[in-house]
Amino acid sequence: MSGEKTEEICFWFDFRRRQEEGKCTKQKQETQTDLSQVHTRIMDFTFNFPIISSFVFFLLLFSTVFPAISAAQFEDFRRMNQTFRPGEESKKMRLIRTHLLKLNKPSVKSIQSPDGDIMDCVMVHHQPAFDHPVLKGTKPLDPPERPDGHHHAGMESSENYQLWSLSGESCPEGTIPIRRTTEQDILRANSIKRFGRKIARSVRRDSSNGGHEHAVGYVSGEQYYGAKASINVWDPKVTDRFEFSLSQMWVISGSFGDDLNTIEAGWQVSPELYGDNYPRFFTYWTTDAYQATGCYNLLCSGFVQTNNRIAIGAAISPTSSFNGGQFDISLLIWKDPKHGNWWLEFGSGVLVGYWPASLFTHLRDHASMIQFGGEVVNSEASGSHTSTQMGSGHFSGEGFGKASYFRNMQVVDWDNSLIPLSNLKVLADNPNCYDIRGGINNVWGNYIYYGGPGRNPRCP
Repeated sequence: MSGEKTEEICFWFDFRRRQEEGKCTKQKQETQTDLSQVHTRIMDFTFNFPIISSFVFFLLLFSTVFPAISAAQFEDFRRMNQTFRPGEESKKMRLIRTHLLKLNKPSVKSIQSPDGDIMDCVMVHHQPAFDHPVLKGTKPLDPPERPDGHHHAGMESSENYQLWSLSGESCPEGTIPIRRTTEQDILRANSIKRFGRKIARSVRRDSSNGGHEHAVGYVSGEQYYGAKASINVWDPKVTDRFEFSLSQMWVISGSFGDDLNTIEAGWQVSPELYGDNYPRFFTYWTTDAYQATGCYNLLCSGFVQTNNRIAIGAAISPTSSFNGGQFDISLLIWKDPKHGNWWLEFGSGVLVGYWPASLFTHLRDHASMIQFGGEVVNSEASGSHTSTQMGSGHFSGEGFGKASYFRNMQVVDWDNSLIPLSNLKVLADNPNCYDIRGGINNVWGNYIYYGGPGRNPRCP
């Protein structure tokens, strides 16, 4: 980063002084010299005008030291350092840069995406997963056997579902693409510790939880070893930077207390995490109900990626259009019968990687619940329900081409076979804001329509 411009508070009078990095001490001295000269000039002036000396001293000092700024610049400065504590700000930035060094591994190649992302091609054995204590010294495993009954339409270009691939470049064999994390990504988070993690909360489906609202279809009561579905992709409106809208599958085990284990994958719009409103392919995992373990994508050690053409966290393109063309992605999560790891397939038969069984407690064995559906954060920032949309932003009753859907929903049984759902249940935390309905037919098998606009006359 040498030579780049930075903004730093070098002295408490020095308002947003722009300087080359590493020259703070010299500028302090120059500022102090300038102030001494200002003070001398003002003292000479006030000797002849004692009555207004204090007032003039203040005005001249303020205008000399604080150049004219706009209201927007002042607001930027206020957010950057509200308490004028340069020591604390420097410590925070040092912590951020240390964390970035941990996340952004050395790369053999970098690819610029049309949406502004940078994809770093990192050697497979250097990826964040192998920083985990139980994975250090291990190597990525070979692909397992797919579940019986699994069919896909060949190995067509699933990577073309992602914007970064439009550049025409790809990562070399033996590497994986990792979305580069920036200082701004971390600064948008509530804390460095919580960066890349969901807020700890209960995930029971019998009520709204901590501002999170769901519309889901689920099965429970048996032992599950995976799940599969196709989800159409939308770009829902998210009205607050600290809210998100997502559509995903949950593979769940545990008591819904502090020992909850989940594996999750789908698409999401999250301005806080990514800094924009693109729908993005994402993964998540936790072993303690989102408290201290797990994270999104590759933002901590855990998930082992094996594919050099799919970037987790990258923007998906194209998306579905209202009353027009529908674009969906297929996801398969299943437990390898041989090694017990949970593998992820994206699109048309492309293996992305796996969650090692050693990460988990309950999921080392099997899942006790599978869920499909949507989730939004309702922060009620304006004192009323959020207008953040779920899915397409339209209710389930509007049907195909208008509402969001999951189709061909299946689970993997103990014999590593894909089978239809039995006893599918649906639940919406707040059906006046986001709702859901299920069905079954010969083409789509088990399916659900779900979603909604959020705030509306029935959801004030």
